[in-house]
Amino acid sequence: MNRKVIEVSNLAEFAEDFKKRDSSQLIANAVIKNGIDNTALNNEAVKKMHYDFSEEIDVGKVTNQKKSGRCWMFAALNNIRYSISKDLNIKDHDFELSQSYTMFWDKLEKANFFLENIIETVELDIDSRKVMWLLNEPTNDGGQWDMFTALIEKYGIVPKYVMPESYHSSNSSGLNKILNMKLRYQAKTLRNDFKFGADKESLREEKEDMLAEIYAVLAYFLGEPPQKFDFEYRDKEGNFTRDSGLTPVEFYQKYSKVKMTDYVSLINAPTKDKPFEKTYTVEFLGNVKEGQQIHYLNLPIEKLKKYTQMQLKDGEPVWFGCDVGQYSDRNLGIMDSELYKYQELLETEISFTKGERLQYAESILTHAMVFTGVNITDGETANRWKVQNSWGDKVGEEGFFVMSDKWFEEFNYEVVINKKYLSEADLAAYQKEAIILKPWDPMGSLAQN
Repeated sequence: MNRKVIEVSNLAEFAEDFKKRDSSQLIANAVIKNGIDNTALNNEAVKKMHYDFSEEIDVGKVTNQKKSGRCWMFAALNNIRYSISKDLNIKDHDFELSQSYTMFWDKLEKANFFLENIIETVELDIDSRKVMWLLNEPTNDGGQWDMFTALIEKYGIVPKYVMPESYHSSNSSGLNKILNMKLRYQAKTLRNDFKFGADKESLREEKEDMLAEIYAVLAYFLGEPPQKFDFEYRDKEGNFTRDSGLTPVEFYQKYSKVKMTDYVSLINAPTKDKPFEKTYTVEFLGNVKEGQQIHYLNLPIEKLKKYTQMQLKDGEPVWFGCDVGQYSDRNLGIMDSELYKYQELLETEISFTKGERLQYAESILTHAMVFTGVNITDGETANRWKVQNSWGDKVGEEGFFVMSDKWFEEFNYEVVINKKYLSEADLAAYQKEAIILKPWDPMGSLAQN
């Protein structure tokens, strides 16, 4: 018998084994007709995940990233929008910040970041793992909190009416296709010029002309960002205000009480290669070359929950990053590790610890959203969390989701917390020099669902 291949005798044994299973045909009929999720849905879990919370922030309407991977921008801009609306007494339904504006600068900065990495690795062979990693996806829509911080500190923000959505900001695949083709072509040009004797400084001079072309492509797809604008709004009492001639940075500095550099990224990555109370960054991950770089503090999950509760109780939403596709239903708006009984239905074992999921590529951070509430049953014990998504109001409860506490433990990887809530020990740990992770480390994933 050749155990390297599937033989006819194996097939007969497999079929016989399947027939011996209890209710095998009944289960097969149900899954074939209704699909695995509808068949494995745990109604007891659904009943427990209702939309009532002891601590809740009214953040207004949800936004809609549509067919783009800008969840990290939408989540962060929603936090700033809520702060400005509350401070100026504006109806949330009447005010939104421009995601297209932020997208434009993110794409341009990512292009520069990519080309700089190409120049820095120009001595490596084209088939080296690092170069192939860079060329695999020169740019995409995804991002992290630190990347958002770098953008906003440099370029500021604008109201949505100043730079509204375009077709390709809401449908980004066509834009990304063109940008990736162009950036790979530019990478080829830089590497070839190096082979013919150009040094790195002359390559950087060449890069400036390349970035001018990228800017033009972005302007065609998204429009040009404003240099100055008038901020106009009417408050809930009907009073009209105009503030003229603001730059985007001036608008951010003047009107946003949410200052990006006041916040830190806390992660929960329980793998042996990432001890807790240590900080981490990821090679080749970022956008603004001179801006704030990726900087994570790895902590036990209980600390992430504790700090999230503290910030919510003070009336401030919490940005977070998770693996949204795990045990979640977008129509019900439920995220619960008990939502589907896959193992019981299929009579097969599928078990991982959180760390094993990361190590075996079963789970990574895919999506960013905002915590806006928590239900605390006694003392500090939470059993469910309220989540503001950015998929529009046709999913969940008018766009909001409910997350079980167990799901938080298993599939939430990052929360962003104001420094003032951190203990002295955790703040000191965050300020230490970061350990550099390889580009393909699972904590190098970007929120872009």
